[in-house]
Amino acid sequence: MSPAIRRAFASSLAFVSLLSAGPAAAHGSMEVPLSRVYGCFKEGPESPKSAACKAAVQAGGTQALYDWNGVRQGAANGRHREILPDGKLCSAANESHKGLDLARTDWPSTLITPDSSGRFEFVFHATAVHATGYFQLFVTKEGYNPALPLKWSDLEASPFCNVTNVSAVNNRYRLNCPFPATRTGPHVIFAIWQRADSPEAFYACTDVKFSNTPPPPVAWKELGQVQAREDLPKSSKVTFRLFDSAGRDAESHPLTLDAATPAATWMYRLAQQVNAGSSRVQVGVLQTTGSVTPVQDALGNRVYAKETGYAFQVDIEKPSTGGGGDGGTDGGTGGSAQYTYPAGIDSYTAGTVVQGTDGLNYRCKPFPFSGWCKGVASYYAPGTGIAWQDAWERAN
Repeated sequence: MSPAIRRAFASSLAFVSLLSAGPAAAHGSMEVPLSRVYGCFKEGPESPKSAACKAAVQAGGTQALYDWNGVRQGAANGRHREILPDGKLCSAANESHKGLDLARTDWPSTLITPDSSGRFEFVFHATAVHATGYFQLFVTKEGYNPALPLKWSDLEASPFCNVTNVSAVNNRYRLNCPFPATRTGPHVIFAIWQRADSPEAFYACTDVKFSNTPPPPVAWKELGQVQAREDLPKSSKVTFRLFDSAGRDAESHPLTLDAATPAATWMYRLAQQVNAGSSRVQVGVLQTTGSVTPVQDALGNRVYAKETGYAFQVDIEKPSTGGGGDGGTDGGTGGSAQYTYPAGIDSYTAGTVVQGTDGLNYRCKPFPFSGWCKGVASYYAPGTGIAWQDAWERAN
């Protein structure tokens, strides 16, 4: 086994260990708009795409990204300004996450705009749900310089949003907040989640952009980032599926590839197809004009809806011969299940096909995601776990 594979395998095992560690496990981060650490994790800890995330890994290693939901202080108890020194807010003063504190002007960011009521719905993804004391969201002052380390004095003295009564639905806390006023250009939103049942608190830095033009006529609500993790072989079928608040299918937009297609290209084509046929959502990058434009980028597109309550996923079906998750092989099984989950879990590798508890077949994704197929059931169970799509894809 090469040193690189050993390091990645160790990281995967360490991540599974964190998820299985009970009270010490990590617990969440901002998902809409995407926080700095969660965005870098979604790029892929072993091979991030953006220069800023690459620099964060170089500074602090990959484990900080696998532990994207663990930017925390165990004994905060409301003493945030006391225990988080200037320049270490984004890491929450954790040496393990010091790469998040790098002062850079190129952190991936999200344009955010207010709805017709002058508000914005922030979404915090909690991998473990706790009793909430409060969420507080702070925004940097106008004139903030991202080329300098983030200090408390860069933030407004009071939070623009303070939520004390909120419950998680599907592991998401939805925070309906007043939209920060009189901001233009790049800024940071600093979030604090203080637990009510423990002194522990969690923190997140989210890089955003504010438009210097009036709000667009359509108040889009971001549902989240949509990703293309790999190139696909000819005859693969990718389907964008939209679900309503009750989990029922609302729309389905299939695309069959007529040739082997790079990840960024098939995502771009899928986004174009959704935008042409959907009456509810658009996929791409939000523009200051209010339009949503697809980009040829595996990680750059987001899903926007006119109303809240929707959820989405992208199903991938590869042809039964070739195109397996591990260099085009799948153990000779095509789309047939080798195991019924969780039987044989210690033997799951890239390309292993497993029947989930829903009766459907799933294929373990390629390295470095293959280590996650052995993850705890509540998180990575094929088809039903909180983040199953990080580890699995539909096999047929």
